[in-house]
Amino acid sequence: EKLVEELAPGRSLSHAPLFQVMFTMMGGPEPRLELEGVRAEAWEVARETTKFDLTVGVGEREGGGLGGVLQYSTELFDERRMRGMARRWERLLTAVAEGFEGEVRQMPVLDGGDERLLLGEWAGGGAGAAQAAQAEECLHLLFERQAAQRGEEIAVVDEGDRLSYRELNERADGLARRLRRLGVGPEVRVGVLAGRSLATVAALLAVLKAGGAYVPLDPEYPQERLAFMLEDARIKVLLTERRLAGRVKAGGAEVLLLDELRDGAEEDDGVRVESGVRPENLAYVIYTSGSTGRPKGVAIEHRSAVALLHWAKENFDAEDLGGVLASTSICFDLSVFELFVPLAWGGKVILAENVLYLHELPAAEEVRLINTVPSAMAELLRMGRVPASVRTVNLAGEALPRALVQRIYEEKTVAQVVNLYGPSEDTTYSTFELVRRDEELAPPIGRPLDGTRAYVLDEYLQLVPPGSRGELYLSGSGLARGYLGRPALTAERFVPDPFSTRPGARLYQTGDVCRHLADGRLEFLGRADHQVKVRGFRVELGEVEAAVTGHAAVREAVAVARDDEGGQKQLVAYVVAEPGAHLTARELREHLQQKLPGHMVPSAFVMLDALPLSPNGKVDRRALPAPDLTSSLEESYVAPHTNLEDALASIWAELLCIERVGVEDNFFELGGHSLLATQVVSRVRELLRVELPLRALFEAPTVSGLARLVSAGETRPGQTETIARLLMRVRRMSPEDARRLLNKDDQP
Repeated sequence: EKLVEELAPGRSLSHAPLFQVMFTMMGGPEPRLELEGVRAEAWEVARETTKFDLTVGVGEREGGGLGGVLQYSTELFDERRMRGMARRWERLLTAVAEGFEGEVRQMPVLDGGDERLLLGEWAGGGAGAAQAAQAEECLHLLFERQAAQRGEEIAVVDEGDRLSYRELNERADGLARRLRRLGVGPEVRVGVLAGRSLATVAALLAVLKAGGAYVPLDPEYPQERLAFMLEDARIKVLLTERRLAGRVKAGGAEVLLLDELRDGAEEDDGVRVESGVRPENLAYVIYTSGSTGRPKGVAIEHRSAVALLHWAKENFDAEDLGGVLASTSICFDLSVFELFVPLAWGGKVILAENVLYLHELPAAEEVRLINTVPSAMAELLRMGRVPASVRTVNLAGEALPRALVQRIYEEKTVAQVVNLYGPSEDTTYSTFELVRRDEELAPPIGRPLDGTRAYVLDEYLQLVPPGSRGELYLSGSGLARGYLGRPALTAERFVPDPFSTRPGARLYQTGDVCRHLADGRLEFLGRADHQVKVRGFRVELGEVEAAVTGHAAVREAVAVARDDEGGQKQLVAYVVAEPGAHLTARELREHLQQKLPGHMVPSAFVMLDALPLSPNGKVDRRALPAPDLTSSLEESYVAPHTNLEDALASIWAELLCIERVGVEDNFFELGGHSLLATQVVSRVRELLRVELPLRALFEAPTVSGLARLVSAGETRPGQTETIARLLMRVRRMSPEDARRLLNKDDQP
């Protein structure tokens, strides 16, 4: 109590202020109490409370040996966990007493029962998908079988256009023959720079049929990044569209324009394309953010992707696959599930530019399965835009809140919610959990897929006890070949598997911190490094920092992911400028937009004289101040001119959690993103009674631009009164002041 009084530490009702675990060791047996004329004996009193999270008391017994008591908070631990802890501690002490002479880290803690669980049932590795991966199967062969059986059934839907399995197969065959004549075959990489369309789906299949590996390129990426990927992957052929052909310099690659190729097949129609591709050949290369400052290509073989498809066949039925929404960019591995799982098993792909555009699709009521990130699903629910046809929701890429699961199950037609986890290096998904409606805790990431094994290890690649924190390592049929052209990085992250007897077996070090729950399911706890997820996008903060420090006027920079007031992750860059340099947030943002994808450009920039350091000289990330977006906008602020602009600026300020917004400020430069954009559109619809498509904000990202679109939209009765109510609520105006302001001009 005296220490607490003197030190005045930060107080919390959730734990004791100075320490949470106490160990006491008594030097000898408890002395007998002897009083003249009084008989006394010890009486064990049941303890109903504990001062600390865990208290361990040990003392000598009268007959020799040691005895102990564990007191624990039942809100944190249960009896099973405590008995396991005591059993492992006893195992450790026994090894000491028997004269163990190895390194301390090698001392045995686990007993036989622990090891049987951690290396057996809990590790996973069922043979179903693993055996399928060893068969003579490739991605495109699974599709071709369905095309032969279901020729006239619909395979892909894009807005009002539909392709049958026969038509899609013929389109892909025609392009595959063209690619073969250009030298595409096993291990040859083909770039695909195109929007989401029927032609793009056919192009991916064509590359696979020709034996090559496709390398997806996002049209929204900066030219510098696209040029790096083209060179790094050594692209032989680039498939693109005329409108995008000028985005990159193809170098030595042959360029084919998808929108100018003749539909269907060529003169050798009906003859199957033979490429000689094998399951061990590359199927695709997906680039992810790299901690060294440049993206890295994850190389996936056919057999790994086929293993994923076979697992999906066992866990999703024909009704699920009869309408799979494909809204993820082909540059991200969720698209592999969305496109190839339904096409491999006779289902239907429904293309969408963005999952948030779902309600605008003509085929929205045909969607049975949504595969997306939790933050996007939460926004769909908020908008009330989940079609009644949806029965399965797959969520991945972010931690899944329990409240979101409960909200999804309130949609009466939803039959199952699946929590999925997996890095690109293990072919999209590694673990899964069918989340119950009555789940009381945050859903775990579940158990390994068939053919995948998962271990929770310490820094020495040793198994940690059940319930203990460790880093997750993966092995099995889904493991990537490695990083394209990066043997040193591959060797660093794909390490020898100490638990396998198979020569050359490897483990992938995920960087994710997990633990096993009492029933063997895995719980995700966070990251062991500086990789973060922002709205489902994987971002290496080191790459962001390298891009920021690439500016000539920047001396130092650090990037972090912080929760904004709405609970969403946002990237923030803290910058120390070179002496005498004058830097603005706008200048830095424009610099980064030339180097990084949009999801990696920080929402806010904070200028500092120096970065805060911890006592050991490292950057103290916890001491970095919260960003103030408003301060960086003062120089460019232009006040609204009309009531409509004022109303729109008020909506933006409220959603972006900033004090004020100028009419020429860019929504996305203020930290806006697609999820917040849907809320702007919803507010405009609800408050101003004008229906705008979501893409309107991307086309007109300033208040003045959006005001022009709103003015051009359908004006409904009562819009002026609605603006008045908005001004009263957001600007805290009195009714008289709002009416007075409204009467100043003729704007609707």
